[in-house]
Amino acid sequence: MDSRIYWVGFNKVRGIGPVRFQKLLNHFSDLKRAWHAPLNELRSVGLSEKTLTGLQSLRNSIDLKEEYEKIAKKGIQVIIWEDENYPLRLKEIQYPPPVLYVRGEIDPRDEWAVAIVGTRQKTSYGRQVTQELASFLVQNGMTIISGLARGIDSIAHEAALRANGRTIAVLGSGVDQVYPPEHRSLAMKIIENGALISEYAPGTLPEGINFPPRNRIISGLSLAIIVVEAGIKSGALITAAFAADQGREVFAVPGTIYSPKSKGTNRLIVDGAHPLIRFKDILEILNFEQVQEFRVAQKILPSNEVELALLESISNEPMYIDDILSKTGLPIEEVSAALVMMELKGLVRQVGSQTYLAIREEEADYRKG
Repeated sequence: MDSRIYWVGFNKVRGIGPVRFQKLLNHFSDLKRAWHAPLNELRSVGLSEKTLTGLQSLRNSIDLKEEYEKIAKKGIQVIIWEDENYPLRLKEIQYPPPVLYVRGEIDPRDEWAVAIVGTRQKTSYGRQVTQELASFLVQNGMTIISGLARGIDSIAHEAALRANGRTIAVLGSGVDQVYPPEHRSLAMKIIENGALISEYAPGTLPEGINFPPRNRIISGLSLAIIVVEAGIKSGALITAAFAADQGREVFAVPGTIYSPKSKGTNRLIVDGAHPLIRFKDILEILNFEQVQEFRVAQKILPSNEVELALLESISNEPMYIDDILSKTGLPIEEVSAALVMMELKGLVRQVGSQTYLAIREEEADYRKG
């Protein structure tokens, strides 16, 4: 039985977030044991009485296998901390979501992403800047991240799609509960050219308390966040605050001092955000030359017998370099040099100290010629 069913189970319990997920894993080693543990032992891990009551009620009423099958039938992927396709950038943040529900596909290219957010009550100025900015970033190989909300968010998604780019929408509801409802058609287009992502279980309705936490995912997935227009109390400023805490670059589009929609962005600039005067400033500050080099290298096939031997020997499970040396019989200096180039090409990924796994999607492309 897939261990993900227990992650799905605990993810449905109010009061069990990233911190308590980690405590459960530390105490029980796996969530199957935790799911079947007596309440007294769960209480010792630090679960409150209210949380324990909710957990017990859920355990008595849900068939986890059936619940998981329902999710799969809806075309929804379940990605957990332990999965190799969990977004690397998101995993770096404090308190990353233990479970992600995904409609569509998360692609390795999405590691190069920029978030565009802003007010729901956009102006014509905000619309124009968002459209041109999203198109510019897509043309330069970036994925656009936003929240599918009315206003700036939806304009950013639409502009990315028109430019034949990738875009990801992070929801404050289940990925099967698109909000606002008038964006269902847009959501379907995003699924075909990116993904809908949520930490909330399918079926979760949009509630006000869900949206501030989802903003940390928007910024967590991104190299930088750009606030186009925002009032002083805009949710976009919450996203900018998360971005700053996560060490992401924050840009703000300056606006007239007479517009309430620019008060928040102008305040961000005063507080230290980069004023977005020229679109190419984003590329310079993000050192975009590295992105271009990475994309060129990704297209390069194994170029010698050493790389080919390594690609055939490294599995899609993490392998320590000593095991790789033993399997290939190659000298360590050749293996070390080749692994550096193969990681740049996107053929392997380093997942720990001297530990590597193969990126099989790239290998499949190679074998097809």
